[in-house]
Amino acid sequence: MRWRIWLLSFGIMVVGLLIFGFASTQVYYNSSVDDSKEYLRVYMNAFDSSFSLDEKGAKAFSEKLNGARVTFMDSQGNVLADSMAEDITETHSDRAEIKDAIFGKDKEGFSVRGSSTLGQDMVYYCKNFDGRYLVRIAVFADSEWYIFVKTLPTFALFAGIMIALCAVIAFVATHYIVSPVKQLAKAATTNQTVTSKYSELEPVAEILNERNRNIARQMNDIKTEKELVEKARISKDEFISNVTHEMNTPLTSIHGYAELLSAGGLTEEQRKTAYKTIQAQSERLTNLIACIINYSEIDSDELPAYEVDFTSLARETLQALKPEADRRNITVTENIDDNVIVMSRHERLSEIFGNLVRNAIKYNKDGGSITVTLNRQGFSVADTGIGISQENMSKVFSRFFTVDRSHSGKNGGFGLGLAVAKKICGKAGWKISVKSELGEGSKFTVEF
Repeated sequence: MRWRIWLLSFGIMVVGLLIFGFASTQVYYNSSVDDSKEYLRVYMNAFDSSFSLDEKGAKAFSEKLNGARVTFMDSQGNVLADSMAEDITETHSDRAEIKDAIFGKDKEGFSVRGSSTLGQDMVYYCKNFDGRYLVRIAVFADSEWYIFVKTLPTFALFAGIMIALCAVIAFVATHYIVSPVKQLAKAATTNQTVTSKYSELEPVAEILNERNRNIARQMNDIKTEKELVEKARISKDEFISNVTHEMNTPLTSIHGYAELLSAGGLTEEQRKTAYKTIQAQSERLTNLIACIINYSEIDSDELPAYEVDFTSLARETLQALKPEADRRNITVTENIDDNVIVMSRHERLSEIFGNLVRNAIKYNKDGGSITVTLNRQGFSVADTGIGISQENMSKVFSRFFTVDRSHSGKNGGFGLGLAVAKKICGKAGWKISVKSELGEGSKFTVEF
């Protein structure tokens, strides 16, 4: 940048000097011409009738004027004599100064031109003496180019001084221009927001601030994405581990009894027990696979929702599960409003509601109670069962989590029911929550 500023300053200086040189030359030239005109008027005052209008008189008058060129002409502009050219017989009636002297109001005329006979620029002054004859005086004048050439040494001196000044100006200018920019860039690397006291740099500061904001957003997005990927990885590993664990028990039982049957030596009663165990564990494995497939399909389920009569569905579900509750003397209390219509699908609502009610029966105490409440804001299922400890509250809706692990899975669940219910509610935009105390019961609530 320093070199660019120097070159720019140098270019401006050169153009300025050239313009100044030509302008000064023109001014000096015009001033010189004006001075020459005044000199010629003064010279003309020295002419009188004592000078004869011939070559001898012209040279005598010229000597008196320190060598100025003198030309005598008749009243029509025909040359009579010239102090610098001999035997001139031509007419000068077409010359500007002659025309002005013959026809002009002041009877005098000036002109500046190159002399065709002498080959130099000259200033001419002609005066008409009462219409009887014309006297012209001319002196040499420097041309504009000659004046410009004479000024070249001075011009070169000024150019040298200007080059030095340009170097100094470039150094100072770059310091004052570049330093604030460097400070701004340095601040941008350490601060989220930068400011500048120079109004010219405010757009740059805003660009840097916008860049920092974009970088911050991108970093946050990357961080969030990384966390999601890590969470997904952990969730995937946990899912695989849980699936493996859940499948391992029935597969071990099936494999073990199959080996016993193939080895022989079992009594008829033992063979019946083995067959029943293999069948039961096979059904458990089939149900587990069906649950896993159902859980995985929820994310890709894009079937449209429609109006579902939740009131009828809830009453039908409770009626279907009543025998199971009766076997354990569990009382079911219904607080169900009529005509509760929900935008969903019958199978999804049935899955959520059925899971919560079955869990309320499954994890209840014999002789306990269940209260089901349904209205247009949502529904809840409260029970007086074994409850959930505070340390397990955060895991309630996790996959493969069951509250009766200490009971050796006596209820036969896989821990996917609540996870499925939460995923369906999340996709529908509903909120599912739980309140529970260990040994006192639980209350699950779904808000539409």
